[in-house]
Amino acid sequence: MIIMAEETKTKVGIKLEKDMIFKCDMGQMALKDCYIDETNQDEVDKWGPNPSRLLGMALLGCLSASFIFCLKKRNFSIDNLKAEAEVIIGKNDKGFLRVKTINVEIEPKFDDPDIRKRADQCKKMFERYCTVTAAVREGIEVNVDLKY
Repeated sequence: MIIMAEETKTKVGIKLEKDMIFKCDMGQMALKDCYIDETNQDEVDKWGPNPSRLLGMALLGCLSASFIFCLKKRNFSIDNLKAEAEVIIGKNDKGFLRVKTINVEIEPKFDDPDIRKRADQCKKMFERYCTVTAAVREGIEVNVDLKY
């Protein structure tokens, strides 16, 4: 008998603010201002990130949290970590722009050799626990219902 973990549901939404700029609705989360900007403006003029950047950020947040969680399982903690994602967009074989590759670099800072030993152990497995990265790699079922 296989026991599956209970599913959780989270609803988020957007509302067109103007042009190709959408205001985020993060549900119960009290987030003051969040915008998704799909305009072709210069970066300094954008109201917020585009979906490709948000995908890169989602991977960074999830992978970094998974790595830190792995360290915490053995009562180690780090206070200094930075991460960066390079999101590569190109055309697929049908000519549509797609996120082709996301290169992630995580740089934790620590001097303790015991933490380094645990980090080496985490290196082998932490990616499996990142909900977003695993879903992207496996492919996510997306159901679209256009209502009007």
